[in-house]
Amino acid sequence: MTKPESKKSGVAAINATGKCATASSAAEQVNNGSVEPGCPDQSTPIKAKVMKQTSRESLHRRNTECEVYDDGTNTFFWRAHTVTVLFILTCALVYVTLLEETPQDTAYNTKRGIVASILVFLCFGVTQAKDGPFTRPHPEFLNFITVHDGRQFMKYIDPKLGVPLPERDYGGNCLIYDPGNTTDPFHNIWDKMDGFVPAHFLGWYIKTLMIRDWWMCMIISVMFEFLEYSLEHQLPNFSECWWDHWIMDVLVCNGLGIYCGMKTLAWLSMKPYQWQGLWNIPTYKGKIKRIAFQFTPYSWVKFEWKPASNLRRWLAVLGIIFMFLLAELNTFYLKFVLWMPPEHYLVLLRLVFFVNVGGVAMREIYDFMDDPKFHKKLGQQAWLVAAITVTEFLIVVKYDPNTIMLPIPFFIMQCWLLGILLIFIWTVWRFFIRDITLRYKETRRRKQEVPADRDRPLGNGSTATPSGRSKLNGSSETLRQRKS
Repeated sequence: MTKPESKKSGVAAINATGKCATASSAAEQVNNGSVEPGCPDQSTPIKAKVMKQTSRESLHRRNTECEVYDDGTNTFFWRAHTVTVLFILTCALVYVTLLEETPQDTAYNTKRGIVASILVFLCFGVTQAKDGPFTRPHPEFLNFITVHDGRQFMKYIDPKLGVPLPERDYGGNCLIYDPGNTTDPFHNIWDKMDGFVPAHFLGWYIKTLMIRDWWMCMIISVMFEFLEYSLEHQLPNFSECWWDHWIMDVLVCNGLGIYCGMKTLAWLSMKPYQWQGLWNIPTYKGKIKRIAFQFTPYSWVKFEWKPASNLRRWLAVLGIIFMFLLAELNTFYLKFVLWMPPEHYLVLLRLVFFVNVGGVAMREIYDFMDDPKFHKKLGQQAWLVAAITVTEFLIVVKYDPNTIMLPIPFFIMQCWLLGILLIFIWTVWRFFIRDITLRYKETRRRKQEVPADRDRPLGNGSTATPSGRSKLNGSSETLRQRKS
């Protein structure tokens, strides 16, 4: 049910309907052969008129769809409430994970997990994927079964899974040069050179291409090292040497990946995007180059986050950093609770999935934040990434609450509270106190300028108060000179 905007729009709709009816009747005459064959000069103009009228109709339909006015009363249930549905779904997951006791019946839990996966699919389809199917395995299934069933479920994928992982201590001997080992005094460094070194570099190279900002990448990289310091009492593999945290991770692996990513971004922003057909390129070198460029972006958009420009962008950037850190933590906690070795292919597939979906999600978040008038709802990939990240965290909380609930040391808690308090104070000062102060100063400056303009002497030494006409056209002296 729609409401007419005004009399003008209603008349326009009637006229458009009348024209469409005329065009459709003419089309029926042409298609049914009702036009006399002895009149070829009439059929051709009618066909052209029908085609022209059809294009006008489609253009009018697009224009009316873009210009629909809604006061939020009758069309509330016709909108896609992406954030509302995501919030309700998250509350339901929190209730099932934290408040409801999971039954020990495997068949019943499996059925509930399948139903929950279907419901999540329907929520996604209703709010996002209205015109296409979505057939991707969803981790919500694991949230409705016990931890034993979840670990045994992994054996259906790989029979080698479902076995407790051997503990490995990364922070035992932190000597860079060990004089006690005469054969290889640098054995501590070589022991740390495992598959995580190229994984760190490649991961941060791809993350830089997704975020497209040096400062945000460095903040996330350093913040994750602080999280490892804070949570090493929960996960043993978070316990690393100081030089492993800050030299190998932040400076060498992460820093080099971010640097190469920024160089790639600079090349992509300067690269000319001129696409040409393969068979229209005369040389073989040009054809090979065109094939290679097929795997590069079709166009490029430089991200300018500007977090301090307004409160909306500042909160959005904080939310992006929080979700990135939570997704990083989920990688380690899921391996711990599901007994999955770090080198297993499922861990790699999860990262590949997040890379493919996360790149599109970052673009959707940037568009939603940068131009909210045009992008009126959160994108489907951003919605999906947020839902999966929260679901993974709830799976960790459900499967191993004892590890998650281990109390954080008091001095670490003090440091985090101090950091959160500083962020809150800066937010209040930057977007509330500072803006109010600047507005007050600007208002006071304008009030001081008005009396100065009134008391300014004219050319003959006298002062005059400008009239309404002189405010628009200048002083009376200037007006006389203009007339002469």
